Amino acid sequence: MNLEQKNPFDDDEATFYVLINDQQQYSLWPTFATQPAGWERVIGPDSRAACIAYIEEHWIDMRPACLRKPFCVSP
Repeated sequence: MNLEQKNPFDDDEATFYVLINDQQQYSLWPTFATQPAGWERVIGPDSRAACIAYIEEHWIDMRPACLRKPFCVSP
């Protein structure tokens, strides 16, 4: 008997969504799981490989959006 549990995020046979939040951070999300609050679907359902390729192409800066903007300095 195989008692090892497979991580659903590592399943190459499953279908996924790519999600994005208001800080422009991306997430690979299995289609069977409930979409978390604060996240919007960008693409999918599609293969894991296609979703990862999308994330690698579009998520260029890993920092949250609020840290990418320069801070305002008063004169």
